[in-house]
This record gives sequence, C-alpha cells and structure tokens, in this order.
Amino acid sequence: MTFEMNRRSFVSNATKTVAGAAAVSAFPRMASAKIIGANDRIRYGIIGAGARGQEDLKTAMACPNTEFVAMADVFTLRTEQVHKFAPKVESYDDHRRLLDRKDVDAIIVASPMHLHAPHFLASLAAGKDLYSEKTMTWSLPEATECRDAAGKSDRVVQIGMQHESSGSLADIVAWRKAGKLGKVSLVESWMSRNTPHGQGQWVRPIPSDCVPANVRWDEFLMNRPKMAFDANKFINWRLFWEFSGGNVTENMVHQMGLIITAMDLDLPSAAYMSGGVFDEKDGRQVPDTIAVTLDYPEMTVLWQSTFNSMTFGLGERYMGSDGAAEHLWASNDMVTGRSAEQTHFYPEHVNQPKGEAATGTSKNQDHMQNWFDCIRSRAQPNAPVSIGYKAAVAGHMANLSYQQKKRITLQEAMNQSPKY
Repeated sequence: MTFEMNRRSFVSNATKTVAGAAAVSAFPRMASAKIIGANDRIRYGIIGAGARGQEDLKTAMACPNTEFVAMADVFTLRTEQVHKFAPKVESYDDHRRLLDRKDVDAIIVASPMHLHAPHFLASLAAGKDLYSEKTMTWSLPEATECRDAAGKSDRVVQIGMQHESSGSLADIVAWRKAGKLGKVSLVESWMSRNTPHGQGQWVRPIPSDCVPANVRWDEFLMNRPKMAFDANKFINWRLFWEFSGGNVTENMVHQMGLIITAMDLDLPSAAYMSGGVFDEKDGRQVPDTIAVTLDYPEMTVLWQSTFNSMTFGLGERYMGSDGAAEHLWASNDMVTGRSAEQTHFYPEHVNQPKGEAATGTSKNQDHMQNWFDCIRSRAQPNAPVSIGYKAAVAGHMANLSYQQKKRITLQEAMNQSPKY
C-alpha cells in the first residue's frame, strides 16, 4: 500500500488536525506559559506512552525537581503500563485535554512518527516547552512548518537525538575546531542489528486487548485517510510508509545529527538511497537493508544499515587530510566479543608527521536533564530544532530517492509533495 498526499491536501489536513495550531504557535499563549525559576519544580506531561515514551518517562522521572503529572495515549494498555510505575498521574485519551491544563509546563511528544508534527505544533500553540522525539516530522513540508513555528515561539524545544549530548560528539567537535582533522572530504557511517530467524526487526506481538473498544483509532489516524481498524498497523506502525520513515528516520537521523554537528554542515545538495526488503518477508514496506549517499558542498556522507548482522554495531569515520576520527558503539571485538563505546583520533602522518593518536575522554550529558536545565535558564538545548530540521531533511531526501528510484536534489525534494 502506498500513501499519497498532494501538497494542498497535506496543508488542509494538517490545519484541521491541529485546529489552527500552526498559526497560533507563532504567538504562544503566554498566560499558560509561566516563567520557570531556577529552583522551580517543572511539571510535565507526555503525549504517546508506548515503549519509547515509557523510556523517556523513566529518564525524566529521575531528573530532580521535576514532576510527571499527566499523560495522553489512545490505547488503554499504555495507561495501565504507565500507572504501574507512576500510579498518581492523570490520564487522557485525547492530547488536547492534556494541553489545556494550565498547570503543565512542558510536554514530551513520543507518539508514532506521523503524529510528531501535529503534536509538536499543538504543544507550542499551548505555550508548552517541548521535548519531541525524533524524527522531528514525518515529511519534509512538516519539517519546514515545525521549524518555522519554533522560530516564532519562545518555547524551549529539545529534539530526542541523544547523540547531541554525547561525549563522543564533544570530542570530535574539539578535534575539528583544533584543526586536527584538516579538510574532511568523506564521512562513512553505519548501523547494524540482527534478530532470530523468523523474527523481523520491530515486529511486536499484538496484545490481546488491542481491539477497537480500547483504542482511539480515529486519533491514531488523525491526518491519514480513514480506514478500518488494523491492530497490526497500530502496533507495528514502523513497518508502513504512511506512518513511518523506516530505519532512515528511526536510526539514520541520530547519526546524521551527530555528523551535521561534528562537521558543521547545513543541508545536503542531493541524496541517493538503494536497498530493499531482503531479510524477513513479513509484509513490511520499509527496507531492512539500506545504502545512502548524501552530497554536501564540502564532502560526501555515507550511511548503510542492515537488520541481519549486528557484529559491527554503530559507528562513524571522519576522513580528514590531517587526521581521522572514529566513533564506535556496540561493535564487537571479534575475538573477545566485548562491546564498548569508543572515540579515537588518528593522525595522517603524511601531513602531520609529529601528530599523536588520542582517545576521547569527554563525558556524556543527560539529554533529558539538559532539556530541563534549559527550561529553567531559557538557553538553547543540545539538540535544537535547527539540528532536528537538518537531520530530518537529509532523511526525507533519502527516502524520496529510494521510493522514486533516482538521485534527488534538495531543490527537487523541496518542490514536491510526500508520496509515502
């Protein structure tokens, strides 16, 4: 099944979905957005409390001087699961009721990806500070809309791209700024996973109580064409284009954000993506094996991924004229089987004969704590909308290339409607 939407229907549906939130978000209702003092307790809620949302919640609940007060989810099971570790929180099956609460200062958005933009815009319109899971949006037009709305708002927005708070990124940025890398012309990156035979990545069992009586299916569809209830699509939405961008928007954007920040990049001039469903033929539409080439004016960035081999984990290599940087995480030592995150610098002796190798030592920051700190200080968080936007554009361009089976330029991508 292919989900197609022209630009006119996209704008119309988005406008109806958030009830004018895009327009309102340019002028947040400051009466509901109190000034948070340095010692004030931050009260927050969440929209979308599935597996990822619950991980975010547990991280947020560990942050001092904060209080989880309310949640909104369209599936009763999620409310039951959250109440097991947060029994006193209020729960709603409509996110608008949560956003109407004047005692909620901030919102975590961890809904399925096709709902990120509506919930992003509605949260800003309600005057809430925002933590929005990646990818920031489902489509390129939505990315531009959310970027512009955030630019007109005074709310603190953190995108859930945790690599932006990593010590590895801090080390690579420091090496680049110190001139250790010289001119970088190529960055190669990868992310690999594996599952037992017959168990495709992301395929989750459908709970017995996932039935129409327990699911607000209309709220899940929101800006999608109406269709009969489909429990598989509701639980395994990551497998389908109309709700997801596949592995590119689930994983590549994390590393692209890191690479964009590390190399101080803007937007790619062109993208090409190949691959296919080669591992498990389980009805998924999104590819499980991917090779992406992104052209930037300064360099070429490569990303590849497969879901049937996890030996080499995740990593990036930055190829510079004076030195190379390497970041590895969850890649196995093939002899011992050990796995650890490591960041290294290696000098290019042809240009730096006296250069010395180095190992990164910077510590990771708590990405959620960084958001709460910035709510109090009103400073820019580690993963601002600008980085979320650049990474989203790169991901959407790659997916458009794959779907259209051709290299696509930035201008071509900006001038067409999503066809997922």
